[in-house]
Amino acid sequence: MAGTKRQQAIRRALRALAPGIPLADAEAVISLAERRHMKDLPPSTALWLALGSHVRHSHTDYDRLLGEGYDRDSARFFVVEETDAVLSSWGCQRSVADGEEAETPIDA
Repeated sequence: MAGTKRQQAIRRALRALAPGIPLADAEAVISLAERRHMKDLPPSTALWLALGSHVRHSHTDYDRLLGEGYDRDSARFFVVEETDAVLSSWGCQRSVADGEEAETPIDA
């Protein structure tokens, strides 16, 4: 496996956290987790935040809700079940409904 130790750790964390994630989604999540503003976070935390963000933006109505004028917290509230359903379908045992993702927002 090529890449820095951090990149390798992020990839390992993704395989452990969401073993059934489709390749295109995995690549997008890894790209988010490797962003500069995530570098000070532990790889597993950066990965979890990136995973939640990607699912929210790519697999739910989150962006539509924001466009309709909902604030970020309200929009997240309305898509939490859909987000968790996607994560679960990828074999993820964690839940954004638990509120663990509030550590560092990475999206609007």
